[in-house]
Amino acid sequence: MYMKRILITGGAGFVGSHLSNRLLNEGHDVLCVDNYYTGNKENIAQLIENKNFEILRHDVTFPLYVEVDEIYNLACPASPIHYQNDPVQTTKTSVHGAINMLGLAKRLNAKILQASTSEVYGDPEVHPQTEGYWGHVNPVGLRSCYDEGKRCAETLFFDYKRQHDLDIKVARLFNTYGPNMHPDDGRVVSNFIVQALQGLPITIYGDGSQTRSFCYIDDMIDAFVLLMNMPKDFSGPVNLGNPNEFTILELAEIIISMVNSKSKIVFRPLPSDDPMQRKPDISLAKEKMSWNPETSLKDGLKYTIDYFEALFSKG
Repeated sequence: MYMKRILITGGAGFVGSHLSNRLLNEGHDVLCVDNYYTGNKENIAQLIENKNFEILRHDVTFPLYVEVDEIYNLACPASPIHYQNDPVQTTKTSVHGAINMLGLAKRLNAKILQASTSEVYGDPEVHPQTEGYWGHVNPVGLRSCYDEGKRCAETLFFDYKRQHDLDIKVARLFNTYGPNMHPDDGRVVSNFIVQALQGLPITIYGDGSQTRSFCYIDDMIDAFVLLMNMPKDFSGPVNLGNPNEFTILELAEIIISMVNSKSKIVFRPLPSDDPMQRKPDISLAKEKMSWNPETSLKDGLKYTIDYFEALFSKG
């Protein structure tokens, strides 16, 4: 098999670290670029001994000059706690980062994949969400730096395709979970697991009736690799996620049961612009990529709970 030189921005993050591992296992040369704002060296520590793995500390809001065949653009804080901490920088990471990586891809004639998000749909009024839905997004809210930054990045990708005939792929990720999640990222799966393991109250915002669909990381990485290898005439955008829908309250109860925790559930006010429902229509991914997530929520949660238990036992 041809050994490709592959750049992953955000390569030390949750998704990026799993993607790095997968591509190395396939025999490729991987350049992991990260500024460690939310990425973690621990996530990639086991990869450093691999002679085909290289790490570069770099912020994608600045241009990068390297020689590669493919680019996965994953760099951006993805949880509200992190992306709202410096909202201007969040927008710059999405927009300037996309411009810089697209410019690099254009110079090299490299294939490039954008990790977009279901947040481009905002608080959707269409359920489940198809790729043709334009979304319902507040452009001036607390989440806008992330939502609108990702929407602008998609615009840039498709304009580079139309204007420069670039081979682009745009993936819209729905909620993804698994090992290497940041324990303090405030996302619902990691939050609930950490609270349950520590015997703390499980914090639910709102009444818990809002829904999410949770995709295990291994399934998501399968989809990334499949999408990157699709012919040039298929750019997306394509929804990637698990269409099995659960309420937040259901998720909390499942995790409490699996951890055998004595944690009690407490309810807090809902943050602004928090979507009430989120479920991908993945018909396009099934039809074009023959992709369907296979890991059940309980299996995926087991692997994730095991990861956090091991993390806490290390101190």
